[in-house]
Amino acid sequence: MGSNKHNQDNRLDNVEKIQDAIQNTEENITAANETLSFSSGVEKQAIEAKNDRRRKSIEGMKEEMQDEQEARESGYSNDNM
Repeated sequence: MGSNKHNQDNRLDNVEKIQDAIQNTEENITAANETLSFSSGVEKQAIEAKNDRRRKSIEGMKEEMQDEQEARESGYSNDNM
């Protein structure tokens, strides 16, 4: 059986990872919006609801990215590295 070693939390690239996730989510919103004209009423509602959830997710990711940026600027705690 494998060992149960704890993987250390490497936060050094979290800001960039979150930026990538935001960009990918924005691209998904754009792609979904492009399909709206080809969608029926029920499909449109589902797409719009999903895009609303995506926008809320982006808001959360931006807050998380700000937290990570502040942690980066103030130096990461050795407890988290």
